[in-house]
Amino acid sequence: MVDMQNELDGKVAIVTGSARNIGRATAEELARAGAALVINAVQAKDLCEEVADGIRATGGKAIPVIADVRDRQAVDAMAKAAIEEFGGIDILVHNAAVRSNTPFDDLDWETFKRGIDISIHGCFHLAKAVVPSMRQRGGGAIVGVGGMSSLRGAPGRSHVMAGKMGLNAFIRGLALDLAKDNIRANQVVVGTYDTVRENNPSSAARAAPNLKAIPLGREGVPQDMANLIRFIVGPGAEYITGQTIHSNGGAYMNM
Repeated sequence: MVDMQNELDGKVAIVTGSARNIGRATAEELARAGAALVINAVQAKDLCEEVADGIRATGGKAIPVIADVRDRQAVDAMAKAAIEEFGGIDILVHNAAVRSNTPFDDLDWETFKRGIDISIHGCFHLAKAVVPSMRQRGGGAIVGVGGMSSLRGAPGRSHVMAGKMGLNAFIRGLALDLAKDNIRANQVVVGTYDTVRENNPSSAARAAPNLKAIPLGREGVPQDMANLIRFIVGPGAEYITGQTIHSNGGAYMNM
């Protein structure tokens, strides 16, 4: 039986896009499980410091690192900071993403390319940066955070869908290539969640969700995904790799 109390004690995790929402909840949950955290965002320095300060205030370990995952040198520097501060890297959660709605007629190349760069190229840079340390430490866990719209389809989301489906395929490839090193890779999939989106400063400004389409009858909250990720990267999931795991209250069944 796996002890789920401080089961990540001694582990080190990088969570991208962890200044707010699901990334923040995940970082805080992994810290409660005993992991040391690298809190990352591309520019929200104050929020990253706030999250790290909160973890340290409760007895945990955390450092904020501002880095654009599209920048290989910045990603390498972030991994180096984690190793210098905590001794290595065991867990990578790639949550950073573009989540904006842009109809195809309004979609320009830069917006489309940004989604691909963050989701796919960003994960490539991150994996290259963290896998050597994971190998040295005897294994690790990589998690890509995807969205249900990439599988079901949604108007105005073609750029997001392309990036997330590419991430899904890359994660499966990592699972196959890195299994020999005891490094697991899985994709978790978000459904309708109550979060603050970029270009949408208030959750209240969003259209009301169709709760009838969600069998459990409610939106997800960041903690729902944080709970799943804690399990996926922990010892209770040590035989799970190459999988796509949904947390959407059953909404994916209502396609």
